[in-house]
Amino acid sequence: MKVLKATVCVLLVLTLLCACGGEAKVKETINGPFRTYQEMSDGTWQCEGYTYAKKLVITGRMPNAAVDSTFVYLTNLEDITFTQAYLAAGISSSTDDYFSPEDAILVDMKTEPAP
Repeated sequence: MKVLKATVCVLLVLTLLCACGGEAKVKETINGPFRTYQEMSDGTWQCEGYTYAKKLVITGRMPNAAVDSTFVYLTNLEDITFTQAYLAAGISSSTDDYFSPEDAILVDMKTEPAP
C-alpha cells in the first residue's frame, strides 16, 4: 500500500511539473508595418528570434515637427525616453544611439495627422 501511495504522489508531482513547465504559446500575432511579432501566453513578446519582457508605446514631438510621433518598441530595458526612441528609429547617424536587438526592437511607428 505504501508503494502505491508513493507511486501516486510521484505521478502527481510529475503531472504538475509537466503542466507548469510548458513553453509559452502564441497568444496573438501582430503584423506591424515594420515587423511581425507575437504576444505570448506568459506575457512576453517575441520578434525575430528574440524574447522581450515589455511592449512600450512612446509618444512625443520631435524637434521642429508639426505633429506628434508614436514609436512602439519591444524591449527588455526598464524605460526608453522619447529622444532615445526617435534617435534609434533611424534619425541618428551615430550607432551609439541604436539599441542592440537583445535590448529593444522597433515594431511600429506612426505620426498623428496634421490638424
